[in-house]
Amino acid sequence: MLSNIGIPGLILILVIALIVFGPNKLPEIGRAFGRTLTEFKSAAKNLTQDDDEEKKSTPALVNSEEKVKKLS
Repeated sequence: MLSNIGIPGLILILVIALIVFGPNKLPEIGRAFGRTLTEFKSAAKNLTQDDDEEKKSTPALVNSEEKVKKLS
């Protein structure tokens, strides 16, 4: 969806944001957006690490699941 915007569309969005929020509020919004993305990435990374650790800690369960898949 965002790949269809292009440079002129991005400039238009930034100009509208500048008009709506003003030059003083725009850096604060950018920082908040950056923090949100950083927190989301770290949470997603923790979820995948937890899943990997769970698979490593229960090899008997993983092996039994693989055996069931092979029998099917």
